[in-house]
Amino acid sequence: MTIIEKSVVSMHYKLTDESGQLLDESQDQPLKYIHGTNSLIPGLEKELDGKKAGDQIKATVPPEEAYGPVMPQLIQNLPKSTFQGAEKIEVGMEFEASNENNETMIVRVDAVNGEEVTINGNHPLAGKTLNFDVKVVEVREASEEELSHGHVHGEGGHNH
Repeated sequence: MTIIEKSVVSMHYKLTDESGQLLDESQDQPLKYIHGTNSLIPGLEKELDGKKAGDQIKATVPPEEAYGPVMPQLIQNLPKSTFQGAEKIEVGMEFEASNENNETMIVRVDAVNGEEVTINGNHPLAGKTLNFDVKVVEVREASEEELSHGHVHGEGGHNH
């Protein structure tokens, strides 16, 4: 069976950035997802279309087909006093914040300079070209239950 919309795909992958630094990889258990449900970044999903179990691919995905470009408006400098209840604020910490539309988003601390904190609402991989090394392990039809729940069930998937 080839990878088409609504098929369950099991795959092993290694993700590196432009400099070859390892960012993520599947460990002992393959990643499982339902193809065509926006579970993967669009550029990688497009590369996997039509592949089958046993296929290996190398894909380079530009920011526009991954996590998008860095959006400067999502980077702000705030006074430390904004972070009520946080004893110590350090680079890498994440906080939940609301934007002007009252939508919740996760922001991370990029810098702490005296009483000023730089927060960033961009995805950590925004603006990066991503390199994937993928081996397709299995492709099967998704069950009605998986499709209605929006995720893979069973080992390596999501169990209720």
